[in-house]
Amino acid sequence: MVMVIYKEKQRSYNFRMTFNYWKQRGKQTCYGLTHASILGVYVFTISYAILHLHLPTRSPAPEFDPGQLKFLTFWNLILQAVFFFVCLLNDFGGSNELSPAKRPILRRVKDFIHASFGFPVAMFVGVTFWALMFVDRELVLPAAVDPYFPWWLNHLMHTLIMVTTVLEMIVAPRQYPKRLSGLGGLLIFMASYLVWLLIIYAKSEIWVYPVMEVLSWPQRIGFFVVLFLFTAILYILGEYLDRLIWGRAKKSVGKSAKKKKSK
Repeated sequence: MVMVIYKEKQRSYNFRMTFNYWKQRGKQTCYGLTHASILGVYVFTISYAILHLHLPTRSPAPEFDPGQLKFLTFWNLILQAVFFFVCLLNDFGGSNELSPAKRPILRRVKDFIHASFGFPVAMFVGVTFWALMFVDRELVLPAAVDPYFPWWLNHLMHTLIMVTTVLEMIVAPRQYPKRLSGLGGLLIFMASYLVWLLIIYAKSEIWVYPVMEVLSWPQRIGFFVVLFLFTAILYILGEYLDRLIWGRAKKSVGKSAKKKKSK
């Protein structure tokens, strides 16, 4: 009788272990396919922009023109591609657990990139672009470039970026860094792009974005300050959304871990 009960328990245990194994493999595969698909879209978008997107140059042509690299949109595309590549590596060499006891290095890199750059920069590019388009499209994307700039490419560059970063926020947990380091990294990134804008202007005497041409220097400085503040707000919004989506589940896991320790 004892042997029968033991065998039943062993069979039940083996079944649970097998089920959990395949459940974990299934989640891993879903994460991998999702991240690989998104990465593929961003690689395609970057490649198309480099090889086929040829916007008309201003007259007279500037002496210094770094091409697509002068746009924050393009910086963000590269950033998103790098991030989702790290996500793919983490799917098979790291961890997507809610609260792992010890986060692998890939998971730590993934969490920091999404929190500090991936989410706030994507939202910044998307929101500011469509807000300026709504106010006056000539300030950001003049109608004259429509024959050279496919509408679907515009949405890949300025709409999909928001969809994919919010999707990542919803489907995959992360651990936010301390606000000082996370927000500091974001502001350094944005400051680097601002310096790049000023270098381009100093070398070519042309502003990358038409909106800058209609502003005086005091207005430009105020505009930059407002944009930096908006970027910081987007970082804090990311923190809030992460707590809203994953906060209760993380607390539940924390309580379960404490109960196990007490036993």
